[in-house]
Amino acid sequence: MKQKHILVVDDDSSLRRVMKMQLEEAGYSVSLAADGDEAWKVLNGAEPHLVITDLRMPTSGLELLKRITEAAMPATVIVVTAFGTVETAVEAMKLGAYDYVTKPLDFDGLLLVVKRAIERQDLIEEVRTLRSALDDRYGFEGIVGRSKGLLRVLDQAARVSKTDATVLIDGETGTGKELVARAIHHNSRRSSRPFIAINCGAIPRELVESELFGYMRGAFTGALVSKQGRIESANGGTLFLDEIGELPLDAQVKLLRVLQEGELAKLGASVPVQVDVRVIAASHRNLQAMVEDRAFREDLYYRLAVVPLRLPPLRERKEDIPELIEFLLERTRKRHGTQEIRLAPQALQRLIHYRWPGNVRQLENMLERLVVLAPSNVIGVEDLPEEVMGAPSDQGLRWPDLPDEGISLEAVERDLIHRALERFGGNQTQAAKFLDISRRTLIYRMEKHNLSSAEYGELLQ
Repeated sequence: MKQKHILVVDDDSSLRRVMKMQLEEAGYSVSLAADGDEAWKVLNGAEPHLVITDLRMPTSGLELLKRITEAAMPATVIVVTAFGTVETAVEAMKLGAYDYVTKPLDFDGLLLVVKRAIERQDLIEEVRTLRSALDDRYGFEGIVGRSKGLLRVLDQAARVSKTDATVLIDGETGTGKELVARAIHHNSRRSSRPFIAINCGAIPRELVESELFGYMRGAFTGALVSKQGRIESANGGTLFLDEIGELPLDAQVKLLRVLQEGELAKLGASVPVQVDVRVIAASHRNLQAMVEDRAFREDLYYRLAVVPLRLPPLRERKEDIPELIEFLLERTRKRHGTQEIRLAPQALQRLIHYRWPGNVRQLENMLERLVVLAPSNVIGVEDLPEEVMGAPSDQGLRWPDLPDEGISLEAVERDLIHRALERFGGNQTQAAKFLDISRRTLIYRMEKHNLSSAEYGELLQ
């Protein structure tokens, strides 16, 4: 690993030497400067990973920090201030400093802050590499932002992309699960091989096995020629199974064999086919809950969840929304040739505090609609759609206080299903959509609670 380079800036020559000695003993490469002007010359001739600067010097540390920020230099800055003048350090952090330490210096504490700052710098570099790959080939619609939760996921994705580990991506609809899966593949040793994406919920149940695993000629009526399945098409590359929770149980058994043995059984074939695929699965449903309900195989779940990644919904990273809106607006303006259109501050605030149930995909579609229909160059609050204006501002479900004697989860689930079915006259499709579960899962839970659609005015659909 390349040795990390640190620039120490202080007008106290003895303190500079001591800091240099301590940092070099810790394994860092160190340069020294006596003031901000000298430090600026070093910065323009080298690229230190980290700058540690005193605030009170002939050319102050604050002035140096401003120069680094304005020049968009990648170096992370730690400031040193005398005890009792912490207000200045807070001002420095507002200008972009990572952290501060106080004099007299506690060198163990300083080394800890340096270690954390270097780790942060490494994280930023890894994310920048991943984002560069996303930009080059796919754009990165769902991965704009700097929130801690998002950076953590992208860091994990960057790390796991160098391995062949199976990945399970959990996230709500519209959070960018396929985009992350493509980025993992693109940064892996399999990047020159196929990336095959399959939406398990979009394949008719009766066609799942033939579509995934393929079939031999004569395997069933109408099988006039042999067909290669989608899994075999991904041989040597990456198989992305979106909405894995919709996969029927019998197909789950055959997929487990692919993961365990590296072979698949085509319909009508007597000999299994060997395959080498890296599997990335994704779901917006709670697979662990489905395992408990016996709607998803436990052994398959643990085979898939070797490396679980959770993409946070947009409402959990509100600090990313302004940057995301600007990114999507700019792209939409270029597409439609409407460069002057912008959001009014009040409209932006409304969008920031909306819950975004459809996440980034919903935001992108809404912004395009706003740009296309904008009556002027400024999109105001009055131009926002009713779904934003009429919605409560980022409020979750409100539940009554839990009783001291406890509550039956089974009874709560049965009551919710009962009320949803009653609301939609027994229509399973609408009730399942309302409860945010699949129709198959709803039917299973109805059977578990002895509920029938016929009781609500319609036959089973």
